[in-house]
Amino acid sequence: MQESEEKTINGLLELAGNAARDNKKTCIVPRNIQLAVRNDEELTKLRDGATIASSRVMPNIRQHLLPRKAGSSKASHTAADDN
Repeated sequence: MQESEEKTINGLLELAGNAARDNKKTCIVPRNIQLAVRNDEELTKLRDGATIASSRVMPNIRQHLLPRKAGSSKASHTAADDN
């Protein structure tokens, strides 16, 4: 039991360290742990419902808020303007 917990923690710290390095930070903060957990499927299942203090929310931009491609959206804008 202790070995599996140790492996899980080592994996979590490795992923959190990678997240910190990606964000050009030298220390692992709760935000890096949050990013590591939410971006790993197995850790997400293991820690489902857990709250990590001071970690904020995951970045998520809904598709309909992103800018549309110039060629494909022209016809839909014209139809919407007629209504």
